[in-house]
Amino acid sequence: MTPLPEHRGAQPLPADGRLHFNALITPHRSLGRQGFLVVMGIVVGVNFLAGLLFALKGAWLVAPFCGLDVALVWWAFRANYRAARAHETVQLSDSELIVRHVDQYGRAKGYSFEPYWVRLDLKENPDETTELRLRSHGRDLEVASFLSVPERRDFANALSRALHEWRGAPEHVSEHAPLTQ
Repeated sequence: MTPLPEHRGAQPLPADGRLHFNALITPHRSLGRQGFLVVMGIVVGVNFLAGLLFALKGAWLVAPFCGLDVALVWWAFRANYRAARAHETVQLSDSELIVRHVDQYGRAKGYSFEPYWVRLDLKENPDETTELRLRSHGRDLEVASFLSVPERRDFANALSRALHEWRGAPEHVSEHAPLTQ
């Protein structure tokens, strides 16, 4: 695993030659824009009515807290949607396997692996979670952490097949290639 220079980590990574595998992994968000507007409409409506009822009964100090409640719910959704901007790309080209992590603020880190030597390690934990790691020359990198357990297994199988096919292609056969996967 070789960290890519900063300029390559921050830009979309060019693939040398043809891509044999190309995956974009994003966090799952079940509530879209329209759903968000509906939920916020309900939160605003309920808090407005509650604040109005309390104000009419003489407890007018409750109304600002209802407004604060709306502001906190909006802030929580905003933070959740910002976190959803994080993503990961995994690309296998003719010459390298590139993994690129982009955090919620747009900061990117890229890593390059020699495809001959990279191994996939799908670790099944006792709590029924999994971790998928790419290992090469004593170093490892976790990938596909956004995915659910079944999705991570499917991703691991797809990447493993792509690496196996890449290694079996005649133009990639070398005296340095490993004999097993």
